[in-house]
Amino acid sequence: MAEPPCQHLDRVRDVRPSAQGCEDCLAMGARWVHLRICMTCGHIGCCDSSPNRHATEHWHAHGDHPLVRSFEPGENWWWCYPDHVAFEVEGAEPAPSYART
Repeated sequence: MAEPPCQHLDRVRDVRPSAQGCEDCLAMGARWVHLRICMTCGHIGCCDSSPNRHATEHWHAHGDHPLVRSFEPGENWWWCYPDHVAFEVEGAEPAPSYART
């Protein structure tokens, strides 16, 4: 059996996106580059290439929410903040994205 990509997959929940864009950027009238979805609560935050880095800020505020997925159409990668590892989950449903909802 293959080793899990990180030690935090037990934190994954069946989540619904909190917004159709970065929830925090929308509230403050800011822009983002790419979006991420928290796989514990569904918070949509902007990536670290965005000026406000809200996905990472969300993890810092909620350390028990360690995993995000890309919220971009056609991208199925995950990121584990504490383990600093990107990966895909074999057999996972396609990533939710604003283009699909």
